[in-house]
Amino acid sequence: MLIITFVHIIKIIYPQLFMNRLSISCVLLCLVMLPVSSQNRTISGYITNAKNGETLLNSSVYEKNSKVGNVSNSYGFYSLTIPKGAINLVYSYVGFTSKSSSFVLTKDTVINIQLTENTELDEVVVLGSRKELGVQGSQMSAIEVPISQIKSVPSLFGETDVIKALQLLPGVKAGTEGSAGMYVRGGGPDENLLLLDGVPVYNVNHMFGFFSVFNADAIKNVTLYKGSFPARFGGRLSSVVDIRMNDGDDKNYHGNVTVGLISSKINIEGPIIKEKTTFNFSARRTYADILAQPIITAAAKKNGGVGRANAGYYFYDLNAKISHKFSDKDRLYLSAYMGDDVIYANLQQSYSDYGNSSEAGRIKMDWDWGNLITAVRWNHLINNKLFMNTTAAYTRYRFYMAVGTENKTVIENPPSTSTEKLTVGYRSGIEDYSAKVDFDWSPMPNHDVKFGANYTFHTFRPGVTIAQLKTTGESMNQQMDTTIGDQNVSAHETTAYIEDNISLGSVIKLNAGVHFSSFLVQNQLYGSVLPQPRIGLRVLMSDKMSFKVGYATMSQYIHLLSNSNISLPTDLWVPVTKRIAPMNSNQYSAGLFYNLANLIDFSVEGYYKTMDNLIEYKDGASFFGSSTGWEDKVSMGRGWAYGIEFLAQKTVGNTTGWVGYTWSHSDRLFDRPGQEINEGAVFPAKYDRRHDLSVVVSHKFSDRFDMAATWVYSTGNCGTLALQNFGGTDLPQSTSSFSGPTVYNGNGSVIAVSNPITTTLPYVSSRNNFRYNPYHRLDIGMNFHKQLKHGRRTWNISVYNAYNQLNPFLTMVTNKYTNNMNGGWGTERKALTQLSIFPIIPSVSYSYKF
Repeated sequence: MLIITFVHIIKIIYPQLFMNRLSISCVLLCLVMLPVSSQNRTISGYITNAKNGETLLNSSVYEKNSKVGNVSNSYGFYSLTIPKGAINLVYSYVGFTSKSSSFVLTKDTVINIQLTENTELDEVVVLGSRKELGVQGSQMSAIEVPISQIKSVPSLFGETDVIKALQLLPGVKAGTEGSAGMYVRGGGPDENLLLLDGVPVYNVNHMFGFFSVFNADAIKNVTLYKGSFPARFGGRLSSVVDIRMNDGDDKNYHGNVTVGLISSKINIEGPIIKEKTTFNFSARRTYADILAQPIITAAAKKNGGVGRANAGYYFYDLNAKISHKFSDKDRLYLSAYMGDDVIYANLQQSYSDYGNSSEAGRIKMDWDWGNLITAVRWNHLINNKLFMNTTAAYTRYRFYMAVGTENKTVIENPPSTSTEKLTVGYRSGIEDYSAKVDFDWSPMPNHDVKFGANYTFHTFRPGVTIAQLKTTGESMNQQMDTTIGDQNVSAHETTAYIEDNISLGSVIKLNAGVHFSSFLVQNQLYGSVLPQPRIGLRVLMSDKMSFKVGYATMSQYIHLLSNSNISLPTDLWVPVTKRIAPMNSNQYSAGLFYNLANLIDFSVEGYYKTMDNLIEYKDGASFFGSSTGWEDKVSMGRGWAYGIEFLAQKTVGNTTGWVGYTWSHSDRLFDRPGQEINEGAVFPAKYDRRHDLSVVVSHKFSDRFDMAATWVYSTGNCGTLALQNFGGTDLPQSTSSFSGPTVYNGNGSVIAVSNPITTTLPYVSSRNNFRYNPYHRLDIGMNFHKQLKHGRRTWNISVYNAYNQLNPFLTMVTNKYTNNMNGGWGTERKALTQLSIFPIIPSVSYSYKF
């Protein structure tokens, strides 16, 4: 009955899907082959950490006699339907001691299991694992990185960074030096869906992209999907990063405090009502502005014309989550995130006496941008086979900048006072209200069905400039208030999905699903008549080796307008329009997976991806923070990417880490009439890099000392440079009869020029015609621990770019003048100049865990 109701919902939202038999077959694909047997019984419950009550996502439950297993969902719930009789259950999770339970199953049973953490290798073998990202599962092109590994990766200024850790994985490329941007399998930075507890995050960067907004202390689990996407995900072309926050310890209060060179952070969690209601709170803030303020104040005092100066930059993050357990069937979660970057300045002039008059002035700047996310989730167990999660969420990204001046003039004779206030501001952003419902249904041992629907109301706030002027005085009073820019744009996005993990015997496993989407904006409805199919197939060659293939098609209805190498707050999210169609992609992938002694996972994957309706700025066009007329500045085209990825990952034991290598190729073609770029010829994508290699190793020497190191190498990025000049218009002849290059004397003065003078103009042969020097870097981090009476303290010493490699951030064409050492003539020539921004950077931090 529930499935029939869901199909009716799909029919109402997408009536066009039921206009042909093929579409109906796609919708019902995941509902076939669901036999019902009176001889089966269902065991269900939650799998949690015995120490703190945190749910264990993707933990395994396996019945040895029937050789049937399942994994827990995103909320730790599992359901296993097996034949009644004598059973032997094994519950396991990587890094935890397995637990067994044997009894005679005669009826449906609820078993809540608590597993104990254990780092001994012989205690963490995951028996009969059906973990969907491993050898046994049907999911490919996905990687789960333990948060402990992410915290151990050395990073810039010692700041643990989730996105920087993901950049070290195969198939994921970083942008420029230090940037938090992600370029996955030939895609762009706006083609990644980043979810925090299931809610999209639009701006994931702090400090212009050098840090990400995710505080590792508040995070429980991170999973990256690069292809073969499950049907429950959609809206982006290239990747999904699913980040789950900690719920909070349900037994004890504890936390940790960390003080570093540029920031400090705190995390506190514990029970509000023991084993029933929990909270988790994390905060982080940089304090360069506080440390620099005395210097700014001292400098202001030396300048007699300034009475007071206050300026600085900082960013902060706040994470909070409350969970409440009503019963084994109902749980409620409330989570929130808020983070901002703030640049401010307030300069005040002291009064200056000019005899009969005095003046005072002030210059003020406020510049801030950031995210606000809130979500309410309700978990309800409808029955022991059907789990429901409903979510209502709000997410907002906004940017605001204002610069103002204020001047006041006082005249003593005759007495009068006049003031002038001028403010110029700019604001933009995006705001979403969403509601969704997701179901997990385990009708039989060989079927795990997921289905659901989502509605999002978008409000795009394009760039708007505000100018305000107000003057007051004895002879003149005037006021001006002007707003220039586009009006808000509203859009309605609806999605629905259904997927089934089907085991066809012991060798073949199939994940088949369909994703539906529509987008209504400016009376224009976008959406596919046919659903977006998702297929993943696993063929088990042995208990330790499998072969997988996958296919996924994706659609994206929003674009990020940006023309900078780094993330700027003026970048704008804009929706598709009547002239700009949605982006689409098709990705094919295949891979071989092998597990060595339950210690190391090996994988080799190949992929081929096509992308359509991509947008790029036309030759010579640029974007300066206003969405007005942006459609005329871009062209639509297509692209394709292909590559091979290798990963060896070890997640348990004293030595953990991974080795990742990627060989890839990514091209673009814009040849539509009137929208040609690069004269309609193929050109490489900006971050097309042939080779990427990363080695991440962490080793625990003892309870008091551990060490980690990261080494990365990659082919240089592409750039567009004018490497040649061509002749222009001849200028009037010089009085000199000299013919040749420009010549200077020893002090740089021109003594002779060619005759006649011919102007030269830069010539760009093609887009992305230049490749930067290769990039490589070594980072090292060491932790010194000591157990104290009421907690544990840790000193971290990290070195970023340990051998001081000057990697390219930017390469440009410059003019270089060469002096004649004998005081004679000198010459000028064109040269390539490389700009590097991060030399060797040591850092230290102190943390206390209580």
